[in-house]
This record gives sequence, structure tokens and C-alpha cells, in this order.
Amino acid sequence: MKRFLPLLLLLASTPAYSNVVHKLTSSTKLITDGAYSVSSRGPATYTVSGSNIKISAVNGSVFGGLTAPTSVTAAATMTEGTYDINTAGSAFSFSESFQQGDVVNPINTGSDVSSGIVADLAAFATTTTYSGGVAGSLAGTTVANHTSTCTGGGAGTSCTNQFVSEIQLLD
Repeated sequence: MKRFLPLLLLLASTPAYSNVVHKLTSSTKLITDGAYSVSSRGPATYTVSGSNIKISAVNGSVFGGLTAPTSVTAAATMTEGTYDINTAGSAFSFSESFQQGDVVNPINTGSDVSSGIVADLAAFATTTTYSGGVAGSLAGTTVANHTSTCTGGGAGTSCTNQFVSEIQLLD
């Protein structure tokens, strides 16, 4: 019997003292994107350059440029210059350009959104528009046994299901 005592001691189990945390989490996330529009007004610009050119005294002596608008929502307009060759018979160069600027839209006008779709926009020099999403048949479920389902919606929608199993061993 004394011979079996060491063997019995080896077979005896010792209790383990540790904490185990096991978490199971399921989730469903549904997203319908919103419509947006980003615009930048284009400026009114006027440029003139040249050599051997002068302002013409015959036609009113006016240098070209921009004229301030009469309304706060209007864009600047071009004032035509009157130019002439400075030294007759000599070489000359002349360049004049004008770009009409964008008008200012009154407050509460511009982009109209209906059912996630941008129906109309203000016309500006640079405009980026995203019409957004329409939920349509977008749906998702998560049930007690961690089974998840997603049903796609219209454009601009997404559905994400997630299942997480987390095990922590604490001292």
C-alpha cells in the first residue's frame, strides 16, 4: 500500500483558482447615408496685359475692369476698356479676358432634397453632390441564438452584422 501512495498523490487533482469570463455579443447596424452638396462660387475676374498699348483718349479714356453689382445677389460685370496702340508702326501685344462670376443665391435656396435625392442645385463653378440613400427595404435582425440577417435597401444604404466571442482569463 505504501508503494501506491506516491501514485495516488500524482493522480489527485488540485483545484485551479482562476476567473474565466466568456462574452458573446451580436449586433446589427443599419445606415442610410444623408444627402449633401458642397459648392464653391466662382469669382468674377478681369485681366489685361500688353506692350505698346495705352488707354485711348478718343473713346473715353477708360481702363477695363470689374463693375460692382447693383444687387447683393448679382455677380460683378465687366467694364470695357478703350485701348489704342502707343507708338504707331511698332510691334504690340494685347490680351484681355473676363470670366463672369457666380451669382449669390438667396438664403434657403439652392439644394432641395426629397426622399434622399437631391432634386435641384444652385449652379456654381464647383459643385460636388451626393444624393444620399433611400432606406427602401433596408432591414436587419439579430436573435437570441446570435443569428443575424440583413436585407439590402436602396442606394446609399448599408447593413452590417457582427458576432463577437470574447474569452478573458483573469488571475
